[in-house]
Formats: sequence, structure tokens, C-alpha cells
Amino acid sequence: MSAGLPPGVLYATLAYAAWGVFPLYFRQLSAVPALEIVAHRTLWSLVFVLLVLLLRRQWGWLAQALRQPRMLAVSGLSALLLSANWLLYVWAVNSGHVLDASLGYFILPLINVALGYAVLGERPRRGQWLAVALAAAGVLWLTLQAGRLPWVGLAIALTFGGYGLLRKIAPLGALEGLVLETALLAPLALGLLAWWGWQGQAAWTALDWQQGLWLLAAGPITAVPLLLFAAGARLVPMATLGLLQYLSPSLQFLLGVWLLGESVQPLRLLGFALIWAALVLFALEGAWQRRMAVWPG
Repeated sequence: MSAGLPPGVLYATLAYAAWGVFPLYFRQLSAVPALEIVAHRTLWSLVFVLLVLLLRRQWGWLAQALRQPRMLAVSGLSALLLSANWLLYVWAVNSGHVLDASLGYFILPLINVALGYAVLGERPRRGQWLAVALAAAGVLWLTLQAGRLPWVGLAIALTFGGYGLLRKIAPLGALEGLVLETALLAPLALGLLAWWGWQGQAAWTALDWQQGLWLLAAGPITAVPLLLFAAGARLVPMATLGLLQYLSPSLQFLLGVWLLGESVQPLRLLGFALIWAALVLFALEGAWQRRMAVWPG
């Protein structure tokens, strides 16, 4: 057995690290409305993944997929969940709510573990349940400190949790699935951009060339982490996927406080401390299980 990370864990870790620094990217596009950014993300992501398919000459699956209504329905649902998640996240970042967005991704592992248990019949180990309990206590504390239902965080967690579940059980691979999802969304995205342009309301028409390049970069910046995530989601249990995901909101939290100037009350730090402790416990439990698999004696 290799001493390095298993491929699924590595793919998921890279995806979550990339998503963790996304606020820095979207702040470059703060002059563009969130829905318009999502439309551009959809179109340029489709262009990027189609280029990848062209280079790999990987087209044989497409005709078969288009003849399967169930596959199209599942891909359509996952596309809607993905676009809703994008819209909520971009709005939160560019409205000064990076910490609220990070809370959503702190809640997400609990959604993933629950979905894995309820839908896929996964049975987390005792150490993993303890890590989940610690994380749940941290999320509850953060909610109590906020004094209100964290609707932004809950909506972000539910949309991406549902998307992750559908990607895990989808018959298509990571690249093919993303092609089909963005292709299904592309007509709506193109129609919205054309309408805004005709009405003189399109922000992209007033951008300078540097901001225009940031919009074009939405393709690879969006697609590469999603491909890594989808590949990792097919190789690891939902509980593992969910708890690894704490890397992303932790990075978002640090960026929000240290670089983007959002304030956090000292009492709220206890909630984040419980969540980080859950991540450490999960990592140690996983390392112990791998060690026992290599040296069972």
C-alpha cells in the first residue's frame, strides 16, 4: 500500500483547497451581478470541458446519454442544484458574507454524513461519529451565537450536499457528467446574457480587458475543482468526503477575517474550534485505520 494519500482523498483535498480560496477570485468580479457571474461560469465551463473532450476524443458516451431520459433527468437535477449553489455562494462573497458562506460549508459535512447513512447505507466508524458529533456541536454553537437561523449557510449546504450525492451515484464519469450538466444549463445562461446585452444591462459589456479575462477564467477555475471533486466523490465514502471538506470553509474563514476584513465575535471562535477539533480527530482516526490495515498485528 502506498504511503501517500489514496487517490480519492487526494482529489477531494485538492478540490476543497481550490474552493477555499475562491473568495479571492470572486472579489475580482465584484462589479458583476451574481446571476451574471453564474451564467458566465456555466458557458465558459462548458467550453473548457468540451475542449478537454476534444483533446481526449471522448465522445462515444454522448449519443447513449441523450437516449436515456433517466440520466438526463438526474443530470438536470444535479445541474439545478449546482447552479443554485453557485448563485448563493457568489452572492454571499460579493455581499460581504464570506463567513456566512463558510458556515454553510461547515454544515455540509453533516449533510453528507446524513445522506450517506440514510440513502447509501454507509455506516461510519465510531471515531467518525465522534468527529461528526464535535462538528455538530460547533455548528449548533455558531447558530446560537448568531441568534437566527443561518439560512444562507443552510441553503449552501443543502444544495451542494444534494449535488454531491447525485454525482456519487451518477452513471457518468466526472468529465462527462460536468459536460452534460453545463450543456443543460447553457441555453438558459446564453439566453440571459443575450437578453441583458440587448437591454443594455449586461455588466460584462462595461468591463475592461483585465476583468474580461477574469470572466473567461471562470471556465477552468470552475471546472477543474469540480472534476477533482466528482472523481473523488466516486472513490471515497460520503462520511470521508464530508469531513475532508472542512478544509474549504476553514480557508474561507481565514480569508474573510484576515484579508477581507469581516469581523467575528470572540465567542463564535469556540464553535470554529470545535469544528477544527473534529477535523483533527477525523484525520487521526483515518491514519490509525490505515496503519492497522498495513500492520494488523
